[in-house]
Amino acid sequence: MCLGIPMQVVAIDGFNAECEARGVKRTVSLFMIGENEVAVGDHVMVHVGYALRKMTPEDARTSWELFDEILAAADE
Repeated sequence: MCLGIPMQVVAIDGFNAECEARGVKRTVSLFMIGENEVAVGDHVMVHVGYALRKMTPEDARTSWELFDEILAAADE
């Protein structure tokens, strides 16, 4: 199973972006969607170090809510 993680772009340097989610920062490649398609503050879906697509803040929030539900169910 593949898992994409929603992250927010906090800085961009060419085809690389510094992204953050829940206090964790990662350098992410923008090669798959293009450096001009993303701006600081945008949310992207990240998989194995690559941003695959832009997403709305609402979609990112919904994804994290679903992840939280899955983790809570796993703890029961």
